[in-house]
Amino acid sequence: MRSADILVDAFDRIRETVHEAVAGLTAEELAVRIDPDANSVAWLVWHLTRIQDDHLADAAGTEQIWTAAGWADRFDLPFPATSTGYGHSREQVAAVRVGSPKLLTGYHDAVHANTVGYLAGLGSTALNRVVDEGWDPPVTLGVRLVSVVSDDLQHAGQAAFVHGMVRRRR
Repeated sequence: MRSADILVDAFDRIRETVHEAVAGLTAEELAVRIDPDANSVAWLVWHLTRIQDDHLADAAGTEQIWTAAGWADRFDLPFPATSTGYGHSREQVAAVRVGSPKLLTGYHDAVHANTVGYLAGLGSTALNRVVDEGWDPPVTLGVRLVSVVSDDLQHAGQAAFVHGMVRRRR
């Protein structure tokens, strides 16, 4: 098994958890926050997908799916197109509202397909390429991808937890 295959498996697991976290929730339930400073399922899934899209596009030297495929327009959020949710205030978190789970999963699926396609084309030494000199030691593509997997899995798990809390309130 190649290293890229392991990463594809990890991103597949994130996708599964994302779909489970939004399944069966209404637009209102996607926006529920269990306290004023908590993140909603909508924000968590949007954010984890934005981070994956941003980081993969940077590593691949391509435009983000968010803008290239018109997802920024479909979501119509009150943020610059470059926003990923990092450092968002409670008001900004509350502003991430979607009409249906399909909008979230549609964007996530598009980013997932792009990610898997990118990983499929990686050669055996690609993960050793330095993608960020701003750290000591510099960050390689492999380290960046593992970081994205870690962040995405944490947020997907949080979304699943909030999903469960919302379902209990019914």
